[in-house]
Parts: sequence; structure tokens; C-alpha cells
Amino acid sequence: MRVWALFLLLISAPAFAVGVDKAPLEDPALEAEARAIMAGIRCLVCQNQSIEDSNADLAQDLRRIVRERLAAGDGRAEVEAYLVARYGDWILMRPPVNRYTALLWALPLLLLIGGGLAVRRFYSRMPAETEADESRP
Repeated sequence: MRVWALFLLLISAPAFAVGVDKAPLEDPALEAEARAIMAGIRCLVCQNQSIEDSNADLAQDLRRIVRERLAAGDGRAEVEAYLVARYGDWILMRPPVNRYTALLWALPLLLLIGGGLAVRRFYSRMPAETEADESRP
């Protein structure tokens, strides 16, 4: 039993591997800002992870770019604008609300309202049909 548990632990070890960047910023405050920015940038390879969490080569390159831009004196807005200019709004984990993304933000609400109206219409018809059936001898 212990051998089996050890075997499972060893084969699952790569799943727990986390990439470590080779060159984090020396200033801890600047590195913390870089990490905060990276958490809001989507990995274009993984698509459902931030570049902070991803081990993809592109994510590593994007992390390097974020650090370089911060070291050059750019702020959060400038770094995000730089990446959006190259990759579009989709690179942001929380895309801004604008004319291109309005449907993206409104669709869940529209679906919820449409579903509620459909359910209401379905149940509003049922009692009328039931009363007509009960009145028949």
C-alpha cells in the first residue's frame, strides 16, 4: 500500500511544478506591483490562466515585458495599454466595458432576463389550461 502511494506521489510530482522566473525585480515593491499586473493579464496560450500562473513560453516572455516596462518607469495603466495595443482587449482578464465588449458584459444579464421571461410565460399558461380541464364534466 505504501509503495502504491509513493508511486502515485512520484508520477504526480510534475503536476505540482511551478515555473520560477529567472530575473525578478530587485525592488520588492516593484516586484509586488509586477505580480499584481501579471495576475490581470491572460496567458494567450493557456487562455484561462493569468501569465503569473502559466508556465508557457509566451507567458514567460510577457512576464519579462511587464517587468521591463515597470523598471523603465511605466505604471500599471501604461503596461496594460502597451499589451492591449499589441494583443487587444482580450489579453486582460477583466476586459473594459466599451462598444466592442458591451455585448460580452451584457449577455449574461440578457440571458437571465430572457430565461426568466420564458419561465414566467410557461407557468402563466399552465394554470389557465388546468382550470379549463377541471371545469369539464
